Amino acid sequence: MTVLPVKPIKPKRVADEVAQQLTELIYRGFLKPGERLPSERELARQLQVSRPTVREAINQLTVMNLVEQRHGQGTFVRSLDPLHENPMATFMEGQDVTLEHILEVRMGLECTAAALAATRADDRDIEHLRTSLEAMKADIAAGGLGHEPDITFHMAVAYASRNPVQIKVMRSLYDFLFFGIRMNLQKLYEDPDNLPRIIAQHTAIYEAIRHRDSEEALNAMRCHIGFVLDFFRSRQAP
Repeated sequence: MTVLPVKPIKPKRVADEVAQQLTELIYRGFLKPGERLPSERELARQLQVSRPTVREAINQLTVMNLVEQRHGQGTFVRSLDPLHENPMATFMEGQDVTLEHILEVRMGLECTAAALAATRADDRDIEHLRTSLEAMKADIAAGGLGHEPDITFHMAVAYASRNPVQIKVMRSLYDFLFFGIRMNLQKLYEDPDNLPRIIAQHTAIYEAIRHRDSEEALNAMRCHIGFVLDFFRSRQAP
């Protein structure tokens, strides 16, 4: 009999599933750095699991440095020190890294993610993209820059790719992505015509993924990041 190079299938424990859901909420940006998690009792109620299960899941997130437990206060999403706790930041420290470099990396990563998302996204992913887009529009209409929902949108695209390496790399870049989008929008806002263009570009990405058109999703993401990249290159031109 042929012996196959396989491993026994281990059933996933409930605590692992809880930890995975909470990790996803943090990575997607629904639970933000410094934000307090609901109590064990409340999480157990919402997830319909026992409090010891929630406690075990929280311990997993603590080991992963995603949350910290403060005595008498609760559990909080950790605010990473971008210069010392993010491995990507540690690599970049002391390097001559510019916003243009970050945008060039994003071009490769996110175009691929958008193309994959168009073929792999489920209804939940599509809804995350839609709500992020609507939140961005609302924030801009209220006079803001749509900064946080912009981040959430791009992380939602990464998640919809269903590629764990893509998600992990995007998470490692999260602090720089956050910085990059904030700086991008602050400078783009100097031209009031730019923000509607940014909204239109995000809408095109969303529609392409929703309609399962991977080529159009890739092109829409390339158009968006390319627009921002060209904007900054033109500002640096003599």
